[in-house]
Amino acid sequence: MDFAASTRRMARLLALAAGLLAGMAQAGADDKVFGWVERATIEPWGVAVKAKLDSGALTSSLDAREIETFERDGEDWVSFRLKLEDTASGEAFTEELELPLYRDLRVRGAGGRDERPVVLMKVCLGDTVYEEQFSLRDREEMNYPLLLGRRTISHLGLLDVRETFMQRPNCSEESPLREHEPDEMGEGHDG
Repeated sequence: MDFAASTRRMARLLALAAGLLAGMAQAGADDKVFGWVERATIEPWGVAVKAKLDSGALTSSLDAREIETFERDGEDWVSFRLKLEDTASGEAFTEELELPLYRDLRVRGAGGRDERPVVLMKVCLGDTVYEEQFSLRDREEMNYPLLLGRRTISHLGLLDVRETFMQRPNCSEESPLREHEPDEMGEGHDG
């Protein structure tokens, strides 16, 4: 490599490093850092699960079984069963739920198109409870019962894809609650 090419390469590396440092300074000391896999609890039960933070997904997804949509008082609702293993205790957790349908989600993937109901639920990450959109899907064959997509990740802080288990869920009744806000990322297709 000649001197001029070497100098240009060094200048690009220095510019990249300066940009990274500026971005880190802008992020601020208050931003929490999360790894690509974190411990979380499903609220209000405090069921401990492993969550995969997946920047390739837009909407978060939760393992649910026996998913049925129905109408109640002119509104669309969803009934489903949570069947999770509490990673803190090793015990099985099962709960039958009926929640208002927030929206329907159309997903395009390698297996074709899929339509899933989306509900609002709460999850504890770090010391904060987040009310988020969760698409319901049987994730029994997946490694993680909870997948957190970009909508949720955007509320958390920073994502370090090199690390895992950087935050421990520690929520109580006094914990801050970040309520769901209408979506700034749009309600279009995922996938």
